[in-house]
Amino acid sequence: MTRAARLACALAFSLVTLGAGARVRLDSDGFRLAVPPYAFQFPHDHAAHPGFRTEWWYYTGHLSAGERTFGYEVTFFRVALPVTARDSTSAWRARHVIFRHLALTEDRPGRFRSDERAERQALELAGADSTRYLVWLGDDYAGLEPDRSTHRVVARGDDFSLDLRLLPLKPPVIHGRDGVSQKSAGEGNASHYYSLTRLATRGRLVSGRDTLAVEGLSWMDHEFSSNQMGGTHAGWDWFSVHLDDGRDLMLYQLRLKRGGTDPFSSGTLVEPDGRSRALPREAFGVQASGTWKSPRTGARYPSGWRVRVPGESLELTLAPTVAGQELVVESMRGLAYWEGRVRVSGTSRGRPISGEGYVELTGYAGPPPF
Repeated sequence: MTRAARLACALAFSLVTLGAGARVRLDSDGFRLAVPPYAFQFPHDHAAHPGFRTEWWYYTGHLSAGERTFGYEVTFFRVALPVTARDSTSAWRARHVIFRHLALTEDRPGRFRSDERAERQALELAGADSTRYLVWLGDDYAGLEPDRSTHRVVARGDDFSLDLRLLPLKPPVIHGRDGVSQKSAGEGNASHYYSLTRLATRGRLVSGRDTLAVEGLSWMDHEFSSNQMGGTHAGWDWFSVHLDDGRDLMLYQLRLKRGGTDPFSSGTLVEPDGRSRALPREAFGVQASGTWKSPRTGARYPSGWRVRVPGESLELTLAPTVAGQELVVESMRGLAYWEGRVRVSGTSRGRPISGEGYVELTGYAGPPPF
């Protein structure tokens, strides 16, 4: 495809995703702010949105091979660089940097491994396509198969790798209102955020000398923005849960630097048939039941949680399958965060319920990433 054709496709894509009546607001560097209304269009919005400063595609999930059980994370980040008058015309010039994080948790014997890479979006070394869903770094990538429904995720670490196909069992869930997930007070302190909360997953996992056929359930988050939190937040605690009754639950708490949580903290409950409803901050409660201290960073993270959604008579206990699931990312200046697999038990309207989940904790070992 010629450069002119690519630009034409990108323009057409932008017009589709803007939707009727959309407003455009820019920050001081010329990046778009997330403001309402925003009309998501799929599969177009799986692709990259280079007009926004930051974007990420997050896959977490639960896999099994016989009696062996695993959790995994594969994440691609796109971070845009401001254009300056001194920008080079070299082919190595980069407008974006792509980061890839990879982690694998094996419940027994309680092993956690992680890997990270970064590359500029230049000379096809890495990239995020804005005309179709394909984000890649070297040979690792996430995108759509030719059927435009099945996701393919391929990533390799030093001694482990994943090659997965994921089929959504529910439609995309849009978080927030009018296509915008507000993160703090003020225009543009927000993101465009959706999830595929339940994906049937099959593929191959290589762990050391073992090559395993695996299957399970995954969760995909895609979020893009230019200024989410306005400098007022210390970090966030994010929870995703697959319940065995077919429901899915997402919650996040935005921790403030002055203490407490931002009233814009929120969540979404997804029914087995894909219908969803928003959970405002007052509709749920999260309480940590313990802590874990990282031997690498010295950070002390909450470990184990009690989650309540009173309107659903839902009482859950979340317990990490492995205590130490901290990633330290040297390519992001030593950024450290805890992202790990948890087991879920509890009651729903007085009846026993169980499930699996993932928890992400940022800001405990330094500033949050974005």
